[in-house]
Amino acid sequence: MNRNSSTRALLGNLAVGLGLLLIALLLLRLHLGERWWPAPPLAPQWWMALTALAIYAAACFALWWCTRQRDDEVGDSKEPPILVVWASQTGFAQQLAQRTAAQLRAAGHKTRLRAIDQVDAALLDSSRQALFIVSTTGEGDPPDHALAFLSRVMPQPLKLPQLQYAVLALGDKTYDQYCAFGHQLDHWLRAHGAQPLFDTVDVDNADAEALRHWQQLLGQLGGSSTEASDWSVPAYQSWLLRKREVLNPGSIGGKVFHLQLQPADGKLPTWQAGDIAEIGPRQSAAAVTQWLQAHDVDPASVLADGRMLRDALAVSHLPDNCETRDVDALAASLKPLPHREYSIASMPTEGSLQLMLRRQLRPDGSPGLASGWLCDYTQPGDSIDLRLRSNSNFHPPGNDAPLVLIGNGTGIAGLRAHLRARIDAGARRNWLLFGERNVAHDFHFGDELRQWQREGGIERLDTVFSRDDGAYHYVQDALAAHSEVLRQWLDDGATLLVCGSLQGMAPAVDKVIIDAIGADAHQALRIAGRYRRDVY
Repeated sequence: MNRNSSTRALLGNLAVGLGLLLIALLLLRLHLGERWWPAPPLAPQWWMALTALAIYAAACFALWWCTRQRDDEVGDSKEPPILVVWASQTGFAQQLAQRTAAQLRAAGHKTRLRAIDQVDAALLDSSRQALFIVSTTGEGDPPDHALAFLSRVMPQPLKLPQLQYAVLALGDKTYDQYCAFGHQLDHWLRAHGAQPLFDTVDVDNADAEALRHWQQLLGQLGGSSTEASDWSVPAYQSWLLRKREVLNPGSIGGKVFHLQLQPADGKLPTWQAGDIAEIGPRQSAAAVTQWLQAHDVDPASVLADGRMLRDALAVSHLPDNCETRDVDALAASLKPLPHREYSIASMPTEGSLQLMLRRQLRPDGSPGLASGWLCDYTQPGDSIDLRLRSNSNFHPPGNDAPLVLIGNGTGIAGLRAHLRARIDAGARRNWLLFGERNVAHDFHFGDELRQWQREGGIERLDTVFSRDDGAYHYVQDALAAHSEVLRQWLDDGATLLVCGSLQGMAPAVDKVIIDAIGADAHQALRIAGRYRRDVY
């Protein structure tokens, strides 16, 4: 329970106590008469005042009871609420926690949904069942907001034999420390006496089968007699590609594209700097046609729901073989393509949603799935499936305090949105450190950034180009060289935002910051929300 709900509860209890006391006094006065309350009796107006006060206290109690904060979601179960805890770097674990709580409530259970930085020892001690949905970032790191739990709760000598728990661990198998934070949490709970409800469920890149397994376990835990429906895929909206251009012609690196999109209905939604665009990629028309021909399936096949089969294939993994001639059965067996996430590079005031991405190539030289769809197969005027998602861990600070932005490569996309928002808000103390390969080809948004610097929107602009001659090789080298300036900005209350490559840049920048201010101050920055990252 937070401070506001505790205050409401205290006031409510005081009102109840006062009301009950006055009612008891009235009843005693009526029953005992002057034996208990000697003459002279109170005047009628005093009795009327006391009666009014008692009625007022009772009304306060009724108002408090009706409007008190529901700290727990109400279900039919008389058991203590099931604690559902999330730790998320990009918001996906939070979404899964919300769905988990909703499924349990539908089965008649009370739930208590909390971010992990809102969980303390007392809450764990008072809970009987807890479900943890936690992500791991990069090489085994917890989400930034989980550091408060790690530093304040996990070192305590807790005893939790009463707690049954389960962990849904989100991660990426391409990293050696796959789902490391989820397993760290699992080991810590076991070491303190908590009992696992079932084995930790590992989820690789939002794997649908693993999430379905989690749902089945929730059904068993909830005791529901009916099978829960699958969690829905992102509800995409139709956006139109208005403009696409290559930002780095002649670069020795992969091509970087700048896209401008607008909603098909013409109504531009709002978003904050740091938010993410989820894209629903499609197979190219050529790939779908080739599959239909290879499996001797009529390209004009229409499904029972009125869709064309080729449209269903376009948003799905193309099967290796076709074991049925029933097109509806074939469509039902298809596995949908996973969405892709991109940092939004613009603000709504600019009239369009802008993305920046590097085209990825497969080993055979063909374009990657999502980048190929966005950079090669679509044409201006084509429809793009897109959904906006809030990314609260990378939102800007809520004031005009100094801001240090550090990034490399396409990480400039998310940083550009922050700069645009800051400049629009009149916040001028901005320091950008950016690294790429060659200044002649890879200084993305370079003309715009230099203009913002000339106009005073960027106080400091440090650029590093690794393939050119210069004082520094990488962006972290420039940051290390200016460590005294970094300490001064942090002393002035600056927030650090890092966006770009998880491999190389992000850990190197992290080390520079630790070397500059010390491990304790580094940890304090992250816990306070003054060191935020969006790395990939």
